[in-house]
Amino acid sequence: MLRLEHRPQPSARWTWLAPPLAVLITMIAGGALFAALGKNPVDTIRTIFWDPLFGEFAFYYRPQLLVKAAPLILIAIGLSLGFRAGIWNIGAEGQYIVGAITGAGAGLAFYPLDAWFIFPLMILAGALGGFLWAMIPAVLRARFGTNEILVSLMLVYVAEQLLAKMALGLLRNPEGRGFPGSRNLQQYAPAHNAEIIANTGIHWGVLAAFIAVIFAYILLARHVLGYQIKLTGQAPRAARFAGVNTERLVFICLGLSGALAGLAGMFEVAGPAGQISIEFNVGYGFTAIIVAFLGRLHPLGIQLAGLLMALTYIGGEAAESSLQLPAAAIQVFQGMLLFFLLAVDVLSNFRLRLSRTEAA
Repeated sequence: MLRLEHRPQPSARWTWLAPPLAVLITMIAGGALFAALGKNPVDTIRTIFWDPLFGEFAFYYRPQLLVKAAPLILIAIGLSLGFRAGIWNIGAEGQYIVGAITGAGAGLAFYPLDAWFIFPLMILAGALGGFLWAMIPAVLRARFGTNEILVSLMLVYVAEQLLAKMALGLLRNPEGRGFPGSRNLQQYAPAHNAEIIANTGIHWGVLAAFIAVIFAYILLARHVLGYQIKLTGQAPRAARFAGVNTERLVFICLGLSGALAGLAGMFEVAGPAGQISIEFNVGYGFTAIIVAFLGRLHPLGIQLAGLLMALTYIGGEAAESSLQLPAAAIQVFQGMLLFFLLAVDVLSNFRLRLSRTEAA
């Protein structure tokens, strides 16, 4: 019979082999799911992973790859810092929403003024909104020992109600004839997160995502704070003996992840989404958790994982329209990726052994 035997040290080979293997298993299991729904599994997998890059309409889909990947990478980079330190921010979706609200609010407060400082002010407001929302679980954990997982997750639902209130109340377009939603920021040039290079999908949020990857890599590889983050996650007792202020680390990690999630929300509402609406949030904060773990909590891995997950978004939308695939099936397919990653990840710490059972 097969049994799991604990490894003396985690396997470096399996640590990096697990993500591509999980992707392969997800494709196989996803193909079975699509076949059960009456769709050709080969055609469906090709539509999701191949057509957006090399298909007939790739010229349209390729720029969207960067647009979709940018918020996922920004949020996942922030989450990964906390996850490495054992600080579990599961509420990035709420911080993303609040960052969008504060960012859009800062821009709309000056409507219809045409001034250069509006967009930089929106960036600061978006980061500050996400930061302050993340400070709620940070304060509660540091001061009262509450579980940041539960607090940050519950705050997502509070943020969603706040979003609805803003779309129906304070930020509602006064010229919108009573319909919910703010003014369209794409039509307000000083507050619009437009493409920097036409037809490439590259806007300021994309640049911010790549800058975040670079800074996170430097932080973890070269800075004492990065060392403290890794030490706290790997050996909490040793970190305390080394003089690491774990309470301060809680504020730093949750603050950084909240600020980056808020930035992602601000860039999204000022760009692709265009306005504050009840349906503004699409689950980027939760999907970024998959991206963080798929990228092994490493900045460069997160960048690749973000692009891969963005591909499933774009390919999934293409499959929905061309193959009439249910949207829920794509969500299940994305969830499978995290499930199989966690399953395969067991082999990083355990090895399979074949043992004989002795007859009684």
